[in-house]
Amino acid sequence: MILAVMLAAQGVTAPTALPAPMPTPGPAPAPTPATVRVALETTEGRIVIDLEKERAPITTANFLRYIDQKRLDGIGFYRTAKAGPRFGFIQFGVQNAPKRVLPAIKHEPTTMTGLKHIDGTLSIARYAPGTANGDFTIMVGDQPSLDANPAAPGDNQGYAAFGHVVEGMDVVHKIFDSPTSATLGEGVMKGQMIAPPILIKAARRVPVTAPKM
Repeated sequence: MILAVMLAAQGVTAPTALPAPMPTPGPAPAPTPATVRVALETTEGRIVIDLEKERAPITTANFLRYIDQKRLDGIGFYRTAKAGPRFGFIQFGVQNAPKRVLPAIKHEPTTMTGLKHIDGTLSIARYAPGTANGDFTIMVGDQPSLDANPAAPGDNQGYAAFGHVVEGMDVVHKIFDSPTSATLGEGVMKGQMIAPPILIKAARRVPVTAPKM
């Protein structure tokens, strides 16, 4: 009190108390990447695919199990379904091989994910909804007929799109144009089986590089 009176008499303002220092925040958690990228190293070249893990989490997680467990190493692109020079799809996968196939997954229709079967889209093959497991397709040209269509009769759930090619569409086109056997395959697949199949030497996750500024 005496010190305050003395300072006031000299025209000096008493110092105010400083606020307590704020605690230093810890490092911010690393953001979760919105995209997972994989590369298929085939005998015709490299195909790089971005997976839609946010919009199609079930189908993406299923595909990554096949990647991480190396279940796609050594299997083939075995089918090319052509409805025109650059219209159709190519198909690869485990073909229900007992030592490679994993349990079937819940169906994620395009009406749920907002994805579309456009040129370069990665999708999963199935019979009835909920039977998809380890066989996959890549679109050549836009394929809206493979999207879900609730207004259509019968099985109108379409197929589950879950990624798209970001590098290697030239390789996709090479595989699409591969020669096929006139006798292999059953039903609609007869005449669509690539002979010999185009092998996947390795299928791995790869880093997503930031775009250059």
